[in-house]
Amino acid sequence: MTDRGRRGAAAWGAVGWCVGVLVLLVALPPVASSRLPERLATHWNAGSGRPDGSMALWAAALFPALVWVALTAVVMVALRRTGTGAGGAIPGWAVASLGFGGVMLLGGQASIVRANLDHADWHDADSVTSWIVGTLVVATTAGTIGFLAARRAPSQTPPATDGPVLDLPAGQRLVWLARTSNRWLQAVSAVTGLLAIAVAVGVLAGLAESMAVLAATPFALACVLVLGCSSVQARVSERGLDVTFGPLGWPGRHWALEDIESARTENRTPAQVGGWGYRLSGLGTTVMLRSGECLVIRTGKGKDFAVSVDDTDQAAALLNALSARHTR
Repeated sequence: MTDRGRRGAAAWGAVGWCVGVLVLLVALPPVASSRLPERLATHWNAGSGRPDGSMALWAAALFPALVWVALTAVVMVALRRTGTGAGGAIPGWAVASLGFGGVMLLGGQASIVRANLDHADWHDADSVTSWIVGTLVVATTAGTIGFLAARRAPSQTPPATDGPVLDLPAGQRLVWLARTSNRWLQAVSAVTGLLAIAVAVGVLAGLAESMAVLAATPFALACVLVLGCSSVQARVSERGLDVTFGPLGWPGRHWALEDIESARTENRTPAQVGGWGYRLSGLGTTVMLRSGECLVIRTGKGKDFAVSVDDTDQAAALLNALSARHTR
């Protein structure tokens, strides 16, 4: 995927998250309005845990939404002024801010609705202390994961050679790196993830039975699995070939130089290998994220492994050269 394509995928992912959080924040109190008092308890005494402040239902719906809009606006302005994020990925601090802020606001809104649920007066609302503590833990985890994922953003592929045959200078170490993403798989992951979050927020707010979490499980599982197959990074070095998956670079596979018989470039399509993602077929194993050139290695067991990345001529040339030097 080109830098422009990576920027587009990252931007659409950020937009989807921001819009999804905004919709949930605004919609949650009105959806539960028939079971809520006219005014909602929105502030609790830190010592006693009893409510000591309230808002009208419409204000309770709009206030966290406005906070979210302000946060996203600050992040966008900071990105534009600093010029960061132009290399194909959103920087870690921005991902962490949006992840932590979004989860914290969603958890807080769900906690407020749950505390006020089925009470005639906001003074009778339940305590939210335990829910807020749990939300803080989850939000911190989400921000940390987002920061770590952003730090693994792809860099430019360094040129290793001008042709398919590479003569390695003595004492010189070269590394080849490439990454491919599939924006459609990323979109499917985002949609299933938002559906899982929506169900979880509904359960947290008390709008659905706890067993409804089971309904979110398939969406959450699909989100994780599809996200893991939506991007791949390949690295050729003196260690051999490393292929990692997903935004966190996990899981991954490694082939040492002595385990690789040869490397080549080959054009493959999803129809040839049986679809998208991690595929097993008569051609061996293929990580198929886009049609076209693939880096293909033949292992010592006579099996082929292919990954759809760019500049595979450079990768194959470097890998063959490193293997030849290793066997001398």
